[in-house]
Amino acid sequence: MSKVICAHAVSVDGFISGRTPDGQDEFGRGLGDATTLFDWYFSGDTPSRVFDGFKLSEPSARLFDEFAGRIGAVVAGRTTYEHSSGFGSGSPHPTAPLFVVSHRPVTDLAGPQTLVTTGVADAIAAARAAAGGKDIGVMGGGLATEALNEGLVDELVLHQVPVLLGGGRPFFHELPAHVRLRLRQAVPAPGVTHLHYEVLR
Repeated sequence: MSKVICAHAVSVDGFISGRTPDGQDEFGRGLGDATTLFDWYFSGDTPSRVFDGFKLSEPSARLFDEFAGRIGAVVAGRTTYEHSSGFGSGSPHPTAPLFVVSHRPVTDLAGPQTLVTTGVADAIAAARAAAGGKDIGVMGGGLATEALNEGLVDELVLHQVPVLLGGGRPFFHELPAHVRLRLRQAVPAPGVTHLHYEVLR
């Protein structure tokens, strides 16, 4: 059965985006001062086999392509969708359709994008049906937290970049109870450490 994976680049203090020059949280305004979280996508000499234009270090490319190759569909929240300019009417993954979770209408969906208005569980179910046996990627801090809270996440991958941003948007929101993890893999690489966890139930 396909698995549900949450993966994101994060700072050591747990932020997925930073602040704008005016010192305010960057919400709705790109990555703010946190573009360094994604430098490792382009700082190596090994091209990704899945994402055109990505040139990573060899250890990063090996792990990144392993996970990217497993993904058959992506689920993202409304905030992530808008924050990413609708993914250019496409998907954050080159071959996987996108399912957007929102309780409000989204009028500019196009191409491989599908709106799900009944919650993350239904979105993951729809994504699983479309994934052809491959895994489901879940994007966005709020949606990932909701999926964790509902016991829907199987694996968590943190691409931890050695920087303390000091502010911005955190990956994890408040959870009502502990979520226990088992470290399956830790891969140090130039500019990033890849931490792969299994979610224990």
